[in-house]
Amino acid sequence: MVVTEALAGATVERWQSRLRDAAAGRPARLIVDLRHSPRMDAAAIVLLLQLHRELIRADARLTLRAPVAQVRRMPGPARVDHVLEVEEAR
Repeated sequence: MVVTEALAGATVERWQSRLRDAAAGRPARLIVDLRHSPRMDAAAIVLLLQLHRELIRADARLTLRAPVAQVRRMPGPARVDHVLEVEEAR
């Protein structure tokens, strides 16, 4: 799934629905491509952590692909950088 806007504010709710729908398909791995997402807020981090937990329970995994530098740094202060899998751009 490719996120094409900031994951912040009202957009988090819209993407929450899309991401949950994608996870409902029971993929072995859900890749969220963030290369076109300029930023994310705390609500987006909570969403991604919840999605990560749901996928783990279903024996699947969540991968964040190619987040821009600002997005890549965001989980660090929130102390979730050791939980979320990040994949560099290909």
